Amino acid sequence: MYVLIGGAGLIGLNLAQTLIDLGHTVAIIDHDSAACRYAREQLGVMAFEGSAVSTEILLEAGIRKADALAAVLREDALNLAMVTLAKHYGVPQIVVRMRHRDFEEPYRIAGATTVVSSIDLAVATMANAIEYPQVESMMHFEQGQIEVIKLAIPMDCPVVGRTVAQIAQDSKFPSDSLIIGYQHHLHDNLVIPNGNTVLEAGSTILVVTKPGFLHQVVDFIEGNAPSG
Repeated sequence: MYVLIGGAGLIGLNLAQTLIDLGHTVAIIDHDSAACRYAREQLGVMAFEGSAVSTEILLEAGIRKADALAAVLREDALNLAMVTLAKHYGVPQIVVRMRHRDFEEPYRIAGATTVVSSIDLAVATMANAIEYPQVESMMHFEQGQIEVIKLAIPMDCPVVGRTVAQIAQDSKFPSDSLIIGYQHHLHDNLVIPNGNTVLEAGSTILVVTKPGFLHQVVDFIEGNAPSG
């Protein structure tokens, strides 16, 4: 994919690096000449110095051929303008970083396909780290309606030795949850399990669930689910 990023700050540069590692072609637009130079020399991406809401710069950067655009500029008003222009030029996938919640609806009206709230993500990550320290990582989808958690299987965990099918059929396991990933050891590849996959101590699982069932999933895996 050809991805255009507006903003060469910390998020923009790290996003560019991640996308490059995933095999995508990336171009960055930013006013800062030093940031653009860093992007070219250290990341190996195309970098265009100028305003990311300038039609001249956007056309030079190839917005008409972009498969996706990420607006991560320093101000919501600038991001909103970039989203509007991206929609105008027919970019199919438009992702925007939102600083202030008041911009969420304007972003969607302007054509953003994904709105990411930096504050909400930071707060949710910190709160979850405090409440669920055993959860290694958590991802949110569909505006927080779905969560995917990465959870280690402790040595004395009661699910050790049970298959994915047995766990799914257990009445104590939340019905709106599903084990979608399994990593046997730390350095093994993550695989998609089937019903016969046996959970082993020291392994790691990915579970998709709804926010209201997160606590139940963690309690079930760790053997703290109420008997019934």
